[in-house]
Formats: sequence, structure tokens, C-alpha cells
Amino acid sequence: QVQLVESGGGLVQAGGSLRLSCAPSRRTFSSYAMGWFRQAPGKEREFVAAISRGGVSTDYADSVKSRFTISRDNAKNTVYLQMNSLKPEDTAVYYCAASPYYPVVRSTIAYWGQGTQVTVSS
Repeated sequence: QVQLVESGGGLVQAGGSLRLSCAPSRRTFSSYAMGWFRQAPGKEREFVAAISRGGVSTDYADSVKSRFTISRDNAKNTVYLQMNSLKPEDTAVYYCAASPYYPVVRSTIAYWGQGTQVTVSS
């Protein structure tokens, strides 16, 4: 069993930045492609970004392209989501996810984190 622990959420004004971190509990982290998803109140959980096992390939939802950057440090066993130019519509609970496959799609997720709240005020 792999536990994913997110951190870095919070309240920020529109135009601001936040960096989310996700630290899996096991050292097999490098065996998984990693992704970030988000869920706003009353909406479905949606894909945000993903990164391949080695960090060479990345993928983004159109709504966050050029504003968000996903990265990973396998030596530190951590994946990051740098979020810049935040908008009120980015407000959601953000979930870290691990998948044996890349590209990362929701149906292939093996492990989910507990989520971290991001709130962007206008």
C-alpha cells in the first residue's frame, strides 16, 4: 500500500502563486507516473497535470497550460505542482495520484492522496 501525502494548499489572491507537494510513503515512487487532479464543489474530479516516471514527459489540462508546472524529484521522493497566475476558478481540492501507466488517466490511478484545499479569492 502506498500513501500519498499532499501539502502546500491554502488561501491566495487571484494572480498569486502556490506550490503543492506530494510525498509518497514508499520508495517505489519512481515506479509510478504521477498526476494531480482537482475537484470543485458540485463538480466532477478533473485532470490537472501528469508527469512520467522519469520526469521526461508532462501533460496538462488546457485550463492550466502555461500557468501550472508539474515536476518531480525522485531522489527526494516528491512531486510538485507549481501554480502561478491563479484564478478564482482554480479553487478546488487538489489530489495527488499515482499510476503505473503514462499518460495518466483516472481509470488507471492506483493510489490517491487525501487532498489539499486551494482557495483563490477575487
